[in-house]
Amino acid sequence: MLVAGALVVPSRALAQPAEPRFTWPLSPSPQVTRTFDAPANPYGPGHRGVDLAAAPGQQVLAAGPGVVVFAGQVAGVGVVSIDHDGGLRTTYEPMTPLVPVGAQVYRGQPVGMVNPGHPGCPVAACLHWGVRRGEEYLSPLALIQTESVVRLKPWDSPGDGAGATQGPPLAEPP
Repeated sequence: MLVAGALVVPSRALAQPAEPRFTWPLSPSPQVTRTFDAPANPYGPGHRGVDLAAAPGQQVLAAGPGVVVFAGQVAGVGVVSIDHDGGLRTTYEPMTPLVPVGAQVYRGQPVGMVNPGHPGCPVAACLHWGVRRGEEYLSPLALIQTESVVRLKPWDSPGDGAGATQGPPLAEPP
């Protein structure tokens, strides 16, 4: 006797992948010029975000909904930081802020304009985009990934090659 199992999933769940809560902070989707490199410890070397190719003056967009907690200069560089649900904070630099501290922003809302001069940028301008949860730096690219691929190996029962598994015989009712 062959026994087969089925997984019932609502068709709506199969038809549309979940829309991410976050999006690219530049439009159209930019080229990543430098990737995230997590530091081994809080003061160690690393790259605490990603650098994105941009044009000088290009609009910087809030990657997700949140509240602006910083908009100003740090060591002469324009920076905007936004707190999001789940303890996440995104940071964007170098830029000219267009939003004040305390402003509620929505995903895709312009929050500033890219300034040239980011160190190590191989193009006319780069936006450095960082994210952290508490004190832990994370890769911002993880915020915008919408798809994942799951590959299952076939499970053949010995000798049948049909992909089904043979279970124990079912007991007859008394």
